[in-house]
Amino acid sequence: RGHITMPVGYPAVAYSPRARFSAGAPANGGFAASAAEPPSALNATLLKSAKDVFAGTMGGVTVTLLGHPFDTVKVLLQTQPAKNPIYNGPFDAVRKVVASEGFKGLYKGVTSPLAGQMFFRATLFFGYARAKEIVGVSPDDPLSYCKAGALAWLAGSLFESPIDLYKSQWQMQIIKAKQTANYVPEFKTVGECVKASIKHSGIRGPFQGFGATLTRNLPAGAIYFGVFENAKNHFAAQNESGVATDIQIMASGGLGGFMYWSLFYPIDCIRSALLTDSIDPSKRKYKGFTDAASQLMKQGGVKRLYAGLVPCLLRASPANAGMLFTVDKIKQMLGSS
Repeated sequence: RGHITMPVGYPAVAYSPRARFSAGAPANGGFAASAAEPPSALNATLLKSAKDVFAGTMGGVTVTLLGHPFDTVKVLLQTQPAKNPIYNGPFDAVRKVVASEGFKGLYKGVTSPLAGQMFFRATLFFGYARAKEIVGVSPDDPLSYCKAGALAWLAGSLFESPIDLYKSQWQMQIIKAKQTANYVPEFKTVGECVKASIKHSGIRGPFQGFGATLTRNLPAGAIYFGVFENAKNHFAAQNESGVATDIQIMASGGLGGFMYWSLFYPIDCIRSALLTDSIDPSKRKYKGFTDAASQLMKQGGVKRLYAGLVPCLLRASPANAGMLFTVDKIKQMLGSS
């Protein structure tokens, strides 16, 4: 009495009408399994995304701290006048900046890129992780990484362009101070520069030179991630462990950075001219990308488009090696590689 006989083929299960289950502790193993269900697909995706964002953020800190001094020198050489230049080369630029402002002068304007690069790189690597899923990357299809890289840089450019605009405007004040004896900086803070750009051009203000940014970033981003991933896969295939070593990851990142900048530097030079042009549209020297290219060519031919190449390439390999290594290792540590 009090028991139910199950049909043949079913295990006998004793049932008692008095059986009760506490809210937090099921009475038998069958119900306990439901309490330990694996995370939902949505939670797993959110967790993976958070790891990508964190890794990208740390990559942004790394590339800024390693690369900003080189970038300062690059911008100074790119934007100085072709006639009667202030600096004779990268080492002369470093010497003069340090002499007049100390070592901190090489980090002038770092606030904007340090904060901005954290957002930009977080967006870039989050976008790259999602793009790899969309494209379906595979070591057997080397171009798949290039496709994913282009998509990631398309998204990342929305953050990078405003960041570089304000950084370049801030750095440009160094050159103007050298050219004019009693020069008074137009902007005392990066915040003032942001307000001025919005005042003059509205929502389009922060995206001054955005077309040039896309012109550079889409092909360069494809090369950047394509070279990095394929070089890393090549090294991994040569190792018994099937995994690239730390040195090999850094070498792959350095190579990707070098290819990015060496192949597309002239576009970056034109882009710098647009980003350092006046915030006020009525005072700008250039009407657009082609006009800037034409005017720069008139100043010094093709050579003018390569001004500042040396510090850029000196920066490209170590900064990108450090960044991609940081991102890769953090993702490995977090189990998101």
